[in-house]
Amino acid sequence: MALSGILNVDKPTGMTSHDVVNVVRRHAGQRRVGHAGTLDPAASGVLLVCLGQATRVSEYLMNGTKQYRATIRFGAVSTTDDADGTITPTSKSLACLSLDRLSEALSDFIGDILQVPPAFSAIKLQGRPMYRSARAGQPVQAPPRVVHVDRIDILGWESPDLILDVTCSKGTYIRALARDLGARVGTGAYLRSLVRTRSGAFQLEDSFSLDAIAEASRAGQLGRLLCPLDAAVDTWHVVSLAPEEVQSIRQGKAWIGPAASIDARARARDASTGQLVALLRYRGAEAGWQPDKVFVEDVDDVD
Repeated sequence: MALSGILNVDKPTGMTSHDVVNVVRRHAGQRRVGHAGTLDPAASGVLLVCLGQATRVSEYLMNGTKQYRATIRFGAVSTTDDADGTITPTSKSLACLSLDRLSEALSDFIGDILQVPPAFSAIKLQGRPMYRSARAGQPVQAPPRVVHVDRIDILGWESPDLILDVTCSKGTYIRALARDLGARVGTGAYLRSLVRTRSGAFQLEDSFSLDAIAEASRAGQLGRLLCPLDAAVDTWHVVSLAPEEVQSIRQGKAWIGPAASIDARARARDASTGQLVALLRYRGAEAGWQPDKVFVEDVDDVD
């Protein structure tokens, strides 16, 4: 039987998110494995890997709020906006920088902000990832887009490095934040290091290293490291279904439950097993609670 669930991985630096997926795929012995929310190779921390039917809830995982610990270095700029690019020192003195000055500048980056993604990013323009154009010496610029930064806390300042804790929406590039902050204070800056400490409800302190995952796999205990599918929607209301209701939902029929606001959502569990049966959406008094996604036991999906 194939495994289904969400694996909270502590991604090491130097690996792509796809590299991590390949490692987990090999340990799980199944093909249906993906990730929810890319981390750059230079970044580490929480990477959510979805196995089996959990790949169908990855969209909800990606929508979760993210939290990062970032180290920003001032006095230089980078072609990639991080330490992996070509670093060019600027001629600007850092004497003008102080905690008060940095705190004042950071206040402009809280709330809804317009952000231009880095040239070296996976965003596709005209069907081609931007990083491919940049590597070919033909960098392109994506149009600015609105992202949301909930809060920025200064954890430390020892020139030329500023350490921040950033809480933000999906799609926010901390590399771009570092670049733009450097431009705002006039000294230039780039992202020296980045750790994702939270993705939605998943915390770094609860994540598993690749070594721990390998050990669990060798012991035949990998399934014990997985969080259930509905951890992706843990704030949704839970409804329990009787056996006949489970069968009805799996046939695509509506569940007749309490009225709710249009487009309200719920997760339906089998009352006897506790397993997630479906994700429901309320479509009105006549249509009732319609199944958006229905889950059944995974068939074998081994390599």
